Amino acid sequence: MYSSTSAGGATARRLGLPLALVSALSFGGSGTAAKPLIEAGLSPVHVVWLRVTGAALVLLPLAYRHRRALRERPGLLVGFGLLAVAGVQACYFAAISRIPVGVALLIEYLGPLLLLGYVKYVQRRPVTRAAMIGAGVAVAGLACVVQVWNGLAFDALGVLFGLAAACCQVGYFVLADAGREGDRPVDPMAVSAYGLLIGAIVLTAVTRPWEADWGVLGGRVVMNGFSLPALLPAAWMILVATVIAYLTGVASVQHLSPPVAGVVANLEAVVATVAAWVLLGERLGTPQLVGGLLVLVGAFAAQTSKPASLETAEAVEAVEAVEAVEAVEADSPAVAPAGDRTGETAAFGGAPLVSASVAGPAEPVGVAERPDHR
Repeated sequence: MYSSTSAGGATARRLGLPLALVSALSFGGSGTAAKPLIEAGLSPVHVVWLRVTGAALVLLPLAYRHRRALRERPGLLVGFGLLAVAGVQACYFAAISRIPVGVALLIEYLGPLLLLGYVKYVQRRPVTRAAMIGAGVAVAGLACVVQVWNGLAFDALGVLFGLAAACCQVGYFVLADAGREGDRPVDPMAVSAYGLLIGAIVLTAVTRPWEADWGVLGGRVVMNGFSLPALLPAAWMILVATVIAYLTGVASVQHLSPPVAGVVANLEAVVATVAAWVLLGERLGTPQLVGGLLVLVGAFAAQTSKPASLETAEAVEAVEAVEAVEAVEADSPAVAPAGDRTGETAAFGGAPLVSASVAGPAEPVGVAERPDHR
């Protein structure tokens, strides 16, 4: 997950951060494109089905090109489709049917905090304090963005659905990262293509799209007082908010650590709010502006944190190797030249392996050259 050298890690982060930002920007526009279609007569679940299925069809050539991945890593691809695509969407819409949208969104975006816990306690990988603080600040800012206090309501089942969506979001980052591990790594494009394809199949069984009035797509919709063809926001939702969003998002996780990518993904809520302000005429209040700033600060804090790398592990192993050699040499004194009583010097950092006080007197030459008769 991390580069073995600082230069390689810096390069990966320089590439991963723009990908994560593009993904957040793309995901953030999905709600703005979907709302005119919902107001025109399509149900939210049918809009989700349209989004996922349309993207799956667009990526079918990629799925065919990477068909070998389905044979080599079927569990990974099926898991991504069930959790990262179908699971997140189904659980989120089930949550908003019972609790306010702002509350459901906040619960879903507890995912980065849950992800940090998963990485630390399940994968047993180090998590920096900056990443923890960044995730906490980002979630606090998200609470301001969605103005959770304006619609706080407690429904046990709705909260459980929201938590399930957060757990599925964790699966998105964990499985995207797992694609590059093992003896048979999977191309990020294959993960996205098959994930959307499998998600579309699952959502087809759940949403029953044949019951929708798809004639809406042939008409016009209204966005912030302007009339435009319904196919325009539908195309944006499929091509940008889903295809580009998933392709860049999965790729970014494989260049960044999952916790960092997860916190940067919180920018999606800020983008969604700003897009609704510009394109739908929904005004931003002071709490939302402050919240957006907090999300940016939290994402920046997490992104600039430097996770423990293999380079650090190698340095620790080098020190342990030196200590092991010292212990062996202490038990079995090395032969030192008669004129040199200062001992040897280790290759690591010039640490002495055998000092004069440890090496003891040199063996007589005759003993040292005597053949071993054992």
